[in-house]
Amino acid sequence: MGDLPKERVTPARPFLHSGVDFAGPFQVLISKGRGARTIKAYIAIFVCMAVKAVHLELVGDLTAEAFIGAFRRFTSRRGKCAHIWSDQGRNFVGSNKELAAALLAAQCELPKDVADTLAKDGTQWQFIPAYSPNFGGLWEAGVKSIKHHLKRVLTTNLTFEELTTLLCQIEACLNSRPLTPADDSDIDAIDVLTPGHFLIGESPIVVPHPNLENVKVTYLSRWQHMQKLLGDFWKKWQMEYLTRLQQR
Repeated sequence: MGDLPKERVTPARPFLHSGVDFAGPFQVLISKGRGARTIKAYIAIFVCMAVKAVHLELVGDLTAEAFIGAFRRFTSRRGKCAHIWSDQGRNFVGSNKELAAALLAAQCELPKDVADTLAKDGTQWQFIPAYSPNFGGLWEAGVKSIKHHLKRVLTTNLTFEELTTLLCQIEACLNSRPLTPADDSDIDAIDVLTPGHFLIGESPIVVPHPNLENVKVTYLSRWQHMQKLLGDFWKKWQMEYLTRLQQR
């Protein structure tokens, strides 16, 4: 087995080195009520190379402009990203060129000290070889699992606001997953290390909701239905993820 990339084993702030991919499309309601039209939406999935934290952003399409908007929201909340890995999707390649052009323009128009700061904060984009998702093994495996379960639970359409809220809750669930197997020999070790510990100092807490698993969808309010989707996602994710942590 080869050595892990230095970004995986070198201490660094969360999301300083990240991988990114898209999931979708998903149908999103323009408004509530009968006869409401739907539009396509996609989910940008950012995965930290060091601590495996996850950040989800909802976007309206797969254009470079839409991704740049998602990337700016991501860096505004998670901090600058020194390196980012992705496949060679057209939107990613376009985003890389546009970010580079914006950085070059800023260096020409702004005072030298500001331009130097922007240059230091620039993101280095790295593309994995075409048709070789195995090169992005760390985030591709997580992204594949997230995509699989999202498509299984999102069987009904939500509004943009509802889906954004659901994604934030799913993000909290993913960042509260254990990074290492539990030590059965230490019964006092009730707390396990999670990506959330690196983000906020503790595991993210999702407000508990009543068990709606066996309630018919027709009897649920829209908010309850959204919570049912969250519960379905977390249950399916747990069943798959926790089996990987079993010590053999």
